[in-house]
Amino acid sequence: MNVFKRILALLTLLSLLIPPLCACNEEGKGSGSEESDKKPDIVLMTVKDYGKIKIRLYPEKAPLTVSNFKGLVAKGYYDGLSFHRIIEGFMIQGGRGKNAPTIKGEFSENGIQNDIKHVRGTVSMARAEDMDSASSQFFICQSTYDYGDGKYAAFGEVIEGMMVVDLIAAAAVNPYNNAPLSPVIIESIVFVEE
Repeated sequence: MNVFKRILALLTLLSLLIPPLCACNEEGKGSGSEESDKKPDIVLMTVKDYGKIKIRLYPEKAPLTVSNFKGLVAKGYYDGLSFHRIIEGFMIQGGRGKNAPTIKGEFSENGIQNDIKHVRGTVSMARAEDMDSASSQFFICQSTYDYGDGKYAAFGEVIEGMMVVDLIAAAAVNPYNNAPLSPVIIESIVFVEE
């Protein structure tokens, strides 16, 4: 009986340890790597039939989030995905895919200092109710979103192409789920030099 309790205790301990270990790569950086972290802090997103959006990333403000995003960009993860949620006057949300690891939410309500404000052009991670549930989905603010400050991991800003964001935000959507009636496809996101 004593051996049985020890085995049960060991299995319980392993069940608690294994899920967190699987959530991130060995460095705990989501999809990031040393190689992708060395890429430029500027990306260029091409959105089919809409145009280009240039984004500056801020690894000094949200290092884990930027590392994860850069890792996904380096793998071509976002190529062919879409902006699947659009709320005009608020934001456009994209990057919903599969098998992206979750990362710790880098915002003050989760115990991490991040003073990037959610103003027009801010790029931030989308997440579920769980503060550490962000993975690949991001949103671009079309207007100021004070409620997001301290609650979502802002990690970049649009430096060129807000007119494209405005065009996407004006797309016709299903009023019940804010999904665009015609797909808004991210053709690619690539690293660029300033």
